Amino acid sequence: MCRPQAGLKKSPILSKIPLPTHENIYTVPNILTFSRLLAAPLVGYFLVHDHHAAALSLFVYAGLTDLVDGYIARRYNLQTVVGTIIDPMADKLLMTIGVACLAINGSIPVWLAVIILGRDVGLALSAIYYRWISLPPPKTMARYWDFSLPSAEVKPTGISKVNTALQLVLVGSAIALPVIPEAVLDAWSLREGMTAFHTYDHRVWKTGLPVRSAVLKPHAGRLVVGYLVAATTIWSGLSYVFSKDAVKILTKEEVQKRIARASGKKSS
Repeated sequence: MCRPQAGLKKSPILSKIPLPTHENIYTVPNILTFSRLLAAPLVGYFLVHDHHAAALSLFVYAGLTDLVDGYIARRYNLQTVVGTIIDPMADKLLMTIGVACLAINGSIPVWLAVIILGRDVGLALSAIYYRWISLPPPKTMARYWDFSLPSAEVKPTGISKVNTALQLVLVGSAIALPVIPEAVLDAWSLREGMTAFHTYDHRVWKTGLPVRSAVLKPHAGRLVVGYLVAATTIWSGLSYVFSKDAVKILTKEEVQKRIARASGKKSS
């Protein structure tokens, strides 16, 4: 019984059958990532309408699912090429919407928002370009938007991970501050500090003057984080431009091998 099976594996007819070029994108990690994509505009809506508690809840949900989907993908061998694309896309969409809405209501300075959003727009345009040039023929819009047809892989650089963490701290703190109960602020003796923090927010951001009062220490920390975010944002943008490993265009053989390997793991 074993000899016919061995013969089938060496059959020239079977060797000519093309391997599939689509991968299964309906996995638990990808579904969680898609839910983060849907949550991002809701966070912006709640921020614009001053529903900070709801915005904070969705922001925390996005952070938790970002950790969970990565763990599940690694633990159960559910990594997909499309996951490497939509996962950072979900993070960037959340940050982009959050930064824009916080800049509108004055929680972060406009110049910092311009740096962050400018870098993200540049990366988005680059992603559109790489997707088009890496798409195997025929190049159609239907195939372009078919996420089950992988053509390129994005690998975040080290500095981009640091930048994402700093942006999470900046945006998360700006969303959370209005939610802190007054009783807690009184217990921490921070009510005056928070009031002064908001009162002098724009003046300190624009002038960059050192904070002289101990009451304004919360803002001093946020000022430092803001400058770190600006520096790492520019640095990470340049790293994607000059790094040879940030974007990898997949060959047809690589796509077929990855999909075949994923199918084998799923069947086993």
